[in-house]
Amino acid sequence: MKTIHMVEVNHGINAVLTIAYRDLLRFFRDPARLLGTIIFPILFVGVLGAGFQNGYGSSIGYDVLQFIFTGVLAQTVFLSTSSGIVSLIEDRENNFSQEIFISPISRYTIVFGKIFGESLVAMVQAVVVLIFGLVIGLPLTPFMFLALLLTSLIICLFGGSFGLIMLSLFGSQRAANQIMPFLIFPQFFLAGIFSPINHLPWYMDILSRITPLRYAADLMRSVYFLGSPAYSKIVLINPILNFIIMALLFTLFLIFGTIVFVRSERNK
Repeated sequence: MKTIHMVEVNHGINAVLTIAYRDLLRFFRDPARLLGTIIFPILFVGVLGAGFQNGYGSSIGYDVLQFIFTGVLAQTVFLSTSSGIVSLIEDRENNFSQEIFISPISRYTIVFGKIFGESLVAMVQAVVVLIFGLVIGLPLTPFMFLALLLTSLIICLFGGSFGLIMLSLFGSQRAANQIMPFLIFPQFFLAGIFSPINHLPWYMDILSRITPLRYAADLMRSVYFLGSPAYSKIVLINPILNFIIMALLFTLFLIFGTIVFVRSERNK
């Protein structure tokens, strides 16, 4: 009995690694996605960050380029993973990828493999963005580089669980393409990726507090600005509280999203 259980566990691990490897391979074989997911964050940091820094950086009291850099890093890994999870809809509709759904592996394995694979893809992007930060002269020590990578991994998993929730809302790729922009783009502003959100109107503040990306960006900034005089001006809440909120949301998103996904697949 124990041997059978070990075989099933090994089979599940192999399936997770296979799905993850497939996602990573697809990323490197898709030049458009590869360029888009790497170039856009660099443009956001290089163009918006430098422009805002030159425009009002001296009057705001902290380095706007660093502020935008950390926000874009969090946004990149969060949205990359969440969008990648939603691509399961495309896999489901694509005959080439249909073998995943008719193979003798559980739907839970597919979910975990997809989250792991898309997290690896997002981590590649995180490394590129961090290297770009070094190129433009941002203060990044080796320890800070590793700390931001670890934080990026946490945000990847959080983004994957959010993508799972979005996956449960959509019945087709067309519906996902139509609705996702309304769920994603407002978060850029409500989470304070490009501008501070310390003094929002009360109704905007409520919307901001229910925006998952807000906590990802704030956690990233709490790591980067730790010990800096600008810390109190930039970081919204205690990083431990940030982590607890993200952990709770991750658990809720993962449980609910997986249940809905598995149930919908079994009903097909």
